[in-house]
Amino acid sequence: MEDLKERVGLDNRLDEAAVNGMTMAVWADVQPDKTAVVDAYGKSRTFAEVNANANRLARLFRQHGVQPGDSLALVCSNRAEFIEVLAATMRAGVRITPVNWHLNADEIAYIINDCEAKVLVGDVRVAVIGEVATHCPHLTLKLSVGGDIDGFVDYDTALGPLDGSDIPDPILGNQMMYTSGTTGRPKGVFRPAPVVTPVSILAGRGYDDTSIQLCAGPAYHAAPLAFDVRAAMGTGSTLIFMDKWDSETVLRNISEQKVTHLHMVPIMFQRLLDLPAEVKAKYPVDHVRYIVHGAAPCPPEVKQAMIEWFGPVLSEYYAGSEGGAGFTINSDEWLQKPGSVGKRPALLQVRIIDEQGNDCPNGVPGTIYHQLPPGGGFQYYKDEAKTQASRVGEFFTMGDVGYFDEDDYLFLTGRSAETIISGGVNVYPQEIDNELIKHPAVADSSTVGIPHPEWGEQVKAVIMLNEGYEASDELAHEILDFARKALPGFKVPRSLDFVTELPRSEAGKIQRNKVRAPYWEGRARQI
Repeated sequence: MEDLKERVGLDNRLDEAAVNGMTMAVWADVQPDKTAVVDAYGKSRTFAEVNANANRLARLFRQHGVQPGDSLALVCSNRAEFIEVLAATMRAGVRITPVNWHLNADEIAYIINDCEAKVLVGDVRVAVIGEVATHCPHLTLKLSVGGDIDGFVDYDTALGPLDGSDIPDPILGNQMMYTSGTTGRPKGVFRPAPVVTPVSILAGRGYDDTSIQLCAGPAYHAAPLAFDVRAAMGTGSTLIFMDKWDSETVLRNISEQKVTHLHMVPIMFQRLLDLPAEVKAKYPVDHVRYIVHGAAPCPPEVKQAMIEWFGPVLSEYYAGSEGGAGFTINSDEWLQKPGSVGKRPALLQVRIIDEQGNDCPNGVPGTIYHQLPPGGGFQYYKDEAKTQASRVGEFFTMGDVGYFDEDDYLFLTGRSAETIISGGVNVYPQEIDNELIKHPAVADSSTVGIPHPEWGEQVKAVIMLNEGYEASDELAHEILDFARKALPGFKVPRSLDFVTELPRSEAGKIQRNKVRAPYWEGRARQI
């Protein structure tokens, strides 16, 4: 009973601290010497150390005239400093924008300028960061992590003389992520008021004082940031940062570090499953309690195989940086509804709308529209036209296409920007990919529409093969024959190309626009 009272008391403290961004300060008080983060550079920090540096950063911001509501851009790999900067912005009232550090100089500079950053924290690993800073005239503070960058102040040197005690007047900071920018420049997803995340939202995920969180994806992306980094910070769990993907190294870390919680995307599942059986057998995973996944559709047979391997610990989500009602489905429920991303939410509404603006009946695909929360939710930063273009009344869309079945479970079929229109008929490529990947030769698939003089577009499959298979006309015919057994005729690809690699975003999503682009060179695609 005493343990329960202590837990309830701690949860209350954490919820109170979440209102002003001081959750990390609570954990620094409760477990100061526990390791908060271990990164791939051999650096670790305790909760007390992270909290102290967050306070030092907050004081540094103020010294440089950074006010609540001002913006900070974080261009950083999966380093320990990442969570210190995040913790600092959360208590200093600063709006943080993590930036994909793999972008080129022009793209990084665009985001820094667009989000109106006054502070830039740059990783020495980002070769172009010095050049980037010269194109960002509004910066008042530039900090380098991991080494010296011309024109920047060294992170450790700047923090050294500052007071690490808790600041007396914390103000909750904000966060603005940028969309992936598959068409045009990326846009900031801006919420005027910061979102308060109570610890209760993490209840049911099996966290306790033994939990170990693995971040195997880039922390600058919305999903690893929320499900790995912020979850570990909120629950007082040790966070293990990985720097790059290597399937056996990931599996070894999961096993040897006794990882209990992690976020993954389907391509990670596929790469783990492709490991030889003798490799998988070396690393027990029965201690894993919770694997959350999303960001891209997961072929049902891939998810089935993961559940058989790790147990019913997978939890799928469907949402976006823009927010929305949010769908979730656990393993047991998914086994009853393979391929679904969850049941229609009870609170905010979700509509399936056709091209004429009518609501689609269950079983009929259409564009998915999510109800905005009270107060209007998000805006695309400095782009009212894009904001309004995504909306129908009090609903907005991220461009995804799907349908509800007879039991109100949602199934995704693709994105409207990816829809193939062949002879006036809409074809949703994700449905085709989900079938093609079942063939033993197929490692991954990206179905696209290519030009056709009569039909407008023709369905083409672009295939990456598993090891042990060689591209040939015979194999192409075999795969297409395989597809005909599961798909209606108009969805079966009319042709197939083999590639050695498919382009992916850092979030693990196949960039279908890049797959499609070579086929449309010199043509204007009509959508």
